Order: sequence, then C-alpha cells, then structure tokens
Amino acid sequence: MTDNIAARLNNLKAQIEKGKAERAKAEANLETYNKQKEEIMAELAALGVAPETLDEEIARLEAEIEDNLAKAEELLRG
Repeated sequence: MTDNIAARLNNLKAQIEKGKAERAKAEANLETYNKQKEEIMAELAALGVAPETLDEEIARLEAEIEDNLAKAEELLRG
C-alpha cells in the first residue's frame, strides 16, 4: 500500500514538473510572438499602413501590380 502511495505521489510530481516546463515554454513562445507582433506593427507604421486597413492596402497593391504588368506587356507588344 505504501508503495502505491509513493508511486502516485511520484506520478503527481512528474506531472507537476511537466506542467511547469510546458508553462515556461508557452510563456517563452508568447514573449517571442509579442516581440514579432511589435516588430510587424512598427514596420506597418513605417509604411504608413494601419492594421485595420491592411487588407485594403494589399488589394490596392495587387491591383497596382496587375496594372503595371498590363502596361509593360502593352509596351512590349509595341
């Protein structure tokens, strides 16, 4: 019976340690992701693009690319 209790306690200790390690890893990942988010936000700000208008800006740039490609193809045709 004592062996059973000791085994259960050891199992609980192992689970606690595993949980601590997973928490530490998750906290490190969160810190990394927050730093990446800050860098991306700074890059967007430097480009003059607000996060709320990012989809619109991407669509505008895609349209601009298409327009410029069409112009280049037209110039090549002469």
